[in-house]
Amino acid sequence: MSRKFSGSTLSLSALLALLSANVAHATSGYFASGYGINNEAVAGVGAALPQDALTIAINPAGLTQVGHQLNIGVDVFVPDRSASIAGNAFGQDASYDGNGVKTFYIPNIGYSHPLNDDVTLGIAAYGNGGMNTNYKSNPYARFGATGTAGVNLEQLFVSPAVGWKINEHNSIGIAANIVYQRFNAKGISVFGGFSQDPSHISNNGNDDSYGVGARIGWIGKVNDYLSLGASYQTKTRMSKFDQYAGLFADSGRFDVPENYTLGLAVKPFNNLTIGFDWQRILYSDVAAVGNTFGVLLQGKPLGAKAGPGFGWQDVDVYKLGAVWQATPKLTVRGGFSLNQQPIPKNETFLNILAPATIEKHLTLGASWAINQKDDLSASYIHAFDQKVNGANSIPVGFPPSGFGGGNANIELQENSYGVAWNHKF
Repeated sequence: MSRKFSGSTLSLSALLALLSANVAHATSGYFASGYGINNEAVAGVGAALPQDALTIAINPAGLTQVGHQLNIGVDVFVPDRSASIAGNAFGQDASYDGNGVKTFYIPNIGYSHPLNDDVTLGIAAYGNGGMNTNYKSNPYARFGATGTAGVNLEQLFVSPAVGWKINEHNSIGIAANIVYQRFNAKGISVFGGFSQDPSHISNNGNDDSYGVGARIGWIGKVNDYLSLGASYQTKTRMSKFDQYAGLFADSGRFDVPENYTLGLAVKPFNNLTIGFDWQRILYSDVAAVGNTFGVLLQGKPLGAKAGPGFGWQDVDVYKLGAVWQATPKLTVRGGFSLNQQPIPKNETFLNILAPATIEKHLTLGASWAINQKDDLSASYIHAFDQKVNGANSIPVGFPPSGFGGGNANIELQENSYGVAWNHKF
């Protein structure tokens, strides 16, 4: 990529790789826990702690602090998804493995280019998140479903951005989020009897969706030891998944939730920076995600304007991370994050398809300077095993024959391994 953002083979190839990647983060709900390898290594802390051009995904105001650089990374993401059904009238208690696809490769790229001392342009392409399950043994077979079951949601952001240093202590930034989604569901045609559009609920292959939103941010330097940051991402209204208009509320609409982040970075020593972020993700404002499955009992079918959804709650995410310059060549990172549970106990039945139960992440990472311009970074994320046991989560009395009551229990744990090459111009 040239210094004037010309359309080079490198940038085009990277974006095509992202478009074809199987993006399947299911961490803080279905949002990624971090963006870029260095940010992942500090548990996603970045509102006041920009480290490279992927700051665009967290706080574009950070562009004014990262200089002229190119960042190219990839994560190897390994989730372990499972579910069980207990106390159900239509079959014996049983457990199900959702790991028909075990490994996902998630690339990311960022580029920043200062125009002068005050204004920096940048662009980033990254997987915002997603969710994936593939049950070879169909959990819904006892209700009449056939074949393997599961879903795959991939969400790609391409974000051109600008950061502006408005004075010695304050910077602002804005990014346009150009969003692409792909979705596929299979093995759930049994729900067609509860949909306003039964032919568009399952086994219709991949469907695509597009939208545009924005992220704005601010970073303020209080003194040499303390910085504050804030960012806000608008709700992104997406085009509809027409092939799944009978599954998602509002005839297939699946918008990207509004979210915002506040953070600080403290430098107690010259070689150590500690950061803390608080993020809130408003899942409940997206009908397909936030509407309760129970509205089916009120006569509202799947796919309707205010139809059933996955019942997710808004979540608060708390992130703590540190960057230690151990030697002139070695930088060490670590972090921990904690988020609220997005899935209530009475909403686990449909969430067999999307068991995004994770609450805790532990992260580690490091960078090694090869020379004055190039370094290699690595990260490791462990998302601790989390199970949500259902509480009266399988409906009893739905016509014509009901689902037989009992509970669905869902579980998830994750590991992710990342590497990146960073070049400073």
